[in-house]
Amino acid sequence: MGMVTAKITETKEKPLLKHIRRLWKYRLLYVLLLPATAWVLIFDYLPLYGISIAFMDYNAIQGFSGSEWVGFKYFRMLFESELFLHAFKNTLLISLYKMISGFLCPILLALALNEVRVAWFKKSLQTAVYLPRFVSWVVYGGIITLLLSPETGVINKIIEFFGGDPAYLLVEPAYFRTILVVTDAMKEMGWAAIIYIAAIAGLNPEMYEAAIMDGASRFGRIIHITVPGIMGTIIVIFILRVGYIMSAGLDQVINLYNPMVFEVGDILDTYIYRVGIEQFSLSLAAAADVIKGTIGLVILLVANQFAKRINDSGIF
Repeated sequence: MGMVTAKITETKEKPLLKHIRRLWKYRLLYVLLLPATAWVLIFDYLPLYGISIAFMDYNAIQGFSGSEWVGFKYFRMLFESELFLHAFKNTLLISLYKMISGFLCPILLALALNEVRVAWFKKSLQTAVYLPRFVSWVVYGGIITLLLSPETGVINKIIEFFGGDPAYLLVEPAYFRTILVVTDAMKEMGWAAIIYIAAIAGLNPEMYEAAIMDGASRFGRIIHITVPGIMGTIIVIFILRVGYIMSAGLDQVINLYNPMVFEVGDILDTYIYRVGIEQFSLSLAAAADVIKGTIGLVILLVANQFAKRINDSGIF
C-alpha cells in the first residue's frame, strides 16, 4: 500500500518538477519579460480601479474611500444630456468614415507599392508616405490650417484657378468631417500599410510565376493571388480597427475644430476632456468613458465572432 502511494505521489510530482525545470531553463527569457509585464500591470490593469469613479460622487479631497457611492446616477445623467447624445452620434459617424478610409487606403497603397519595380523609386515613395505618421497632430494640424487658409492656402488657390470662390473650409460644417477623414487617412495610411507590405512579401513567388505562365495580367495576379493571400491579415486588422470605433481621434479633432463646427465636430473624447478637465466633473467623465469602452469591447467581440464564422480567422 505504501509503495502504491509513493508511486502516485511521484506521478503527481513529475509534471510539476518538469514545469519547474522548464521555467529554470528559460529563466533569462522570463527575466526579460518582467519589464513588459510590469508595464502592462501598472499602466493597463491597475488604472482599471479608476472605473469605480463612475459609480460614486467622487471628491478628489476625500478620495476613493471617502466618496459616496451613487450607483448609475451619472449614467442616467449622460443619457438625458443632449450634448452627450450629440457627441455620441458624431463619434459614431466620424469613426465609421475613418474606419472605412483607414482600412481601405493602406491596402490599396500596399498593393500599389508592391507593383513598383524600380527599387529607388519604391523606397522614396515608402519614405514619403511613412513620414506623416511621425509628425504630431499639433504640427500636422497647423500645416492643414495653412493649406486650407482662404488667403494663402494652396487648396483655395486651386479653387480660384478653376473659377471658384475661396472659402475658409475649416469653419464650414459641411466640409469638416470630410477634412477629418481625409487628413487622418493621409497621415496614417503609410504606416498602416507596412503590415500589408510585410504580408505580401511573405507570399510564395512561385504562385506569381505560375500565374504569369498561365497568362494572368498584373491586375489578375493582384485579385487572385495577392488579395486572397493576405486576407487573414486584412481580417485581423479590420477586427482591431472595429475595436476603436468609439475613438474618433482626440488629438486631431482638438487641434482642428472650433466653435463654428462644434455641431459636427464634438465627439466623445472632446466631451470627456471638456467635462473632466475643464469642468472637473470626474465622475461624469468617467461614466462617459465607461460607456465608450464597453461599447467598443462589445463591437470587438461581435466582429471577432463574425470573422471566425466567415473565414475562421480572429484575434482570439
